[in-house]
Amino acid sequence: MKIGILTSGGDCPGLNAVIRGAVIKGDTVFEDEFLGYRDGWRGVIDDDWVPLPRRRVRGIGRVGGTILGTSRSNPFADGEDGAAIVRRHLEEHEIDAIIAIGGDGTLFTANRLVDSGIPVVGVPKTVDNDLDATDYTFGFDTAVEIATHALDRLRITGDSHHRCMVAEVMGRSVGWIALHSGMAAGAHVICIPEFPLSIEEICQQVRSAFDRGRAPLVVVAEGFVPRDAPEDFMDYDLDEFGRPRFGGIAQALAPLIEQRLGVESRATVLGHIQRGGEPTGYDRVLATRLGTAAVDLVHSGGIGRMVALRGTEIVDVPLADAIDSVKRVPRSRWEEATVLFG
Repeated sequence: MKIGILTSGGDCPGLNAVIRGAVIKGDTVFEDEFLGYRDGWRGVIDDDWVPLPRRRVRGIGRVGGTILGTSRSNPFADGEDGAAIVRRHLEEHEIDAIIAIGGDGTLFTANRLVDSGIPVVGVPKTVDNDLDATDYTFGFDTAVEIATHALDRLRITGDSHHRCMVAEVMGRSVGWIALHSGMAAGAHVICIPEFPLSIEEICQQVRSAFDRGRAPLVVVAEGFVPRDAPEDFMDYDLDEFGRPRFGGIAQALAPLIEQRLGVESRATVLGHIQRGGEPTGYDRVLATRLGTAAVDLVHSGGIGRMVALRGTEIVDVPLADAIDSVKRVPRSRWEEATVLFG
């Protein structure tokens, strides 16, 4: 078979490991031929691709980013007939299927193409860990590890200056990174979108820690908004999928804490640092397993489906399952963390 591969959306540690796993499995077991589309769906629309022989993927599993490049291009943007363009290019090069590696936006596009008769198989990717159809996504473990190390460093400088440190981590609509890294670093309060605290509640926890002689550490997910915040508290631009471009909540909270409590407070935004660099061992293994399973899915006729992690096993599920709902932090996990606050 001839299979196209693309990486779309935000870059993520482990993307290259997926590509490597797919190409090696396809070459070794099925004698498949692979080509890689540059910059996600843009490459498919513009017919911009490179051959992916086995020698091209040697050693890339440990490398961060993606050798194919990525973008947030959408074949259906601006009223284009994306399905017709994609179909024409696949037929010209006799491509049997596309393996699309990406998050909810990428998989939404993949599912829409499948509905138009385009053969696509999905691989879930998001550092936020917010896809409901899989237990964990590669990139999440790396992001938590990077965030935890950064929070440890912030605690040290906070202790030295007797300051409250407010750290913003990734998490558009869910708080998985904030929850895991905050618990790992011993944060005194964690702010996540699923269970929004009020500004007063945040200040109470900060005061409790400060009064015990601690330098308070506040970890906040980028999509968090205080429960009692005014409607225009945060004003975000929208991306091409209509989603807000988050960022800045830490800078909004830090001065409020300092103003209300008189505790010197500083904000830090970790931003893209969390998804850059080399993937952890866990993410390399998970990404590799998903890549090899995606090739199996193509050969078994699993068009319109996505590989996923269930417990410790790799399974496949309908693409629609990945885009219909968001995997939010459950109350039980939130309550585990709240007993550690203050």
